[in-house]
Amino acid sequence: MDVPRTTFRELHDDDLPLLLPNAWDVASALAFVDAGFPAIGTTSFGVVASAGRPDGGRSSKEPTRALARVLAVLPAHISADIEDGYDDDPEQVADYVAGLGVAGVNIEDSSAERLVAPSAHAAKVAAVKRRRPDVYVNARVDTYWLGQEAGISETLRRANAYVEAGADGIFVPGVSAPADLRELTAHVPVPVNVLVAPGLSLSALAKLGVRRVSTGSLPYRAAVDAAVAVATSVRAERAVPAATSVPSYADMQRRLVHFQTLSARSA
Repeated sequence: MDVPRTTFRELHDDDLPLLLPNAWDVASALAFVDAGFPAIGTTSFGVVASAGRPDGGRSSKEPTRALARVLAVLPAHISADIEDGYDDDPEQVADYVAGLGVAGVNIEDSSAERLVAPSAHAAKVAAVKRRRPDVYVNARVDTYWLGQEAGISETLRRANAYVEAGADGIFVPGVSAPADLRELTAHVPVPVNVLVAPGLSLSALAKLGVRRVSTGSLPYRAAVDAAVAVATSVRAERAVPAATSVPSYADMQRRLVHFQTLSARSA
């Protein structure tokens, strides 16, 4: 595990988009670091689902704070998914972000599955940047994700309001049509972030102007499905994954022991 030599902001300037895998606990974050990812996001869905709660409703506030703080010792940049900032008051949102110790945050412009006024979200972005100008604020536009005012003109109106407020990047989950992506990246003056889209490789997205790609809750959901597949295969007396095709107990134990050492040194 080497200390990252590139800033989180600079990672958005490579030839290919920054691929940001989203972790839901320490073990998944360690696996991503071991795989060579220089930056890791968290997923609010995975964080709360692993604790038995549904996503949304600001339920990930404390679990995300706790996870971000323990992951801070890793030799990777951490970006926290903080839903809508967990408060309507911009200064409270800024207080929360200031205490996370992360390189970036992802903050969405919807609450309770409804879009909020762009001015309200812009105020949160501005408050965070005033308090922590070093934190990379990825402002999420939920028009396509929620199917509300889902069109280029409204998405651009919101995106550029957040850029004017100081957003370092714009995240538009749910958009995948090449024509829409070209339009967005052509008219948003900061890195545009999308979710992994079937049929669109990192190279293809780069040609469309996309600078960052997030996996969202996909790795968490895939991990759960893989666990069920192992159990059902044993039950059905089918072949299970060979020991060489999955991390060994020893490998995962090694990661955790090293993480414990890093945590002790930073205490």
